[in-house]
Amino acid sequence: MSSEKNNCSKIPEDELIDLAELFKIFGDSTRIKILFTLFDGEKSVTEICEDIEMNQSAVSHQLKILKVSKLVDSRREGKSMMYFLSDDHVKSILFMGKEHIEEE
Repeated sequence: MSSEKNNCSKIPEDELIDLAELFKIFGDSTRIKILFTLFDGEKSVTEICEDIEMNQSAVSHQLKILKVSKLVDSRREGKSMMYFLSDDHVKSILFMGKEHIEEE
């Protein structure tokens, strides 16, 4: 236990704050749904809306938060924006969280 305390004390305060902010992003079920639907690959806002059965305004708002948090990225395709997971870390975080809650 003391080694865990020592490890924590070596993490700079600004990194701890950033980590807490990252985990806050995962505190919204709509954002989690969006992340899971992007596991299959990039999608337009319309496709995401259909997948999670929500209106475009709500989805766009959550996508902006996810993009600012660097969990989701986008690219333009014609008139549409295509959204995708920024990297494999996002999947790892979600899978680990899912495994944790499924443990008995």
